[in-house]
Amino acid sequence: MTDSENPGTETTNRLPLKVDHVTLLVSSLEESMPYYGTLLPLLGYHKKRDWVWTDGNGYFFQFMQAQAGMPAYQRYGIGMNHLGFAAPDVATVHRVRDGMSAAGFPVPEIQQLGAATALFMKDPDGIRFEITNYPPGADAVD
Repeated sequence: MTDSENPGTETTNRLPLKVDHVTLLVSSLEESMPYYGTLLPLLGYHKKRDWVWTDGNGYFFQFMQAQAGMPAYQRYGIGMNHLGFAAPDVATVHRVRDGMSAAGFPVPEIQQLGAATALFMKDPDGIRFEITNYPPGADAVD
């Protein structure tokens, strides 16, 4: 049987599929888009159209209005806990924090997690974003 006959078969010559988009449902597009309209350009993304941002290399963030009455985001609930972004240097972590603060959004202090420099922010719904500069050779997750 060939791989095409058995699509669940793994082979060593295939690359993993890349993640090409994330769709986030927010409680209010009106309240959330000013936050994302500030954050995403600081992370290198540009607006493609209403509620869609891209890095220009095939990765997209899409935002949609959640249905009324749906449960709110819970940090330790089932589903996404947070989105993490690797900063190329410590200055980028500070630049993102400074940019969000200058736009009037609440931002916590930058943390030192061993040799990593991290910023954890929350959008208007409490969805967490991590911007971290890792030392060379460090993995993003333990």
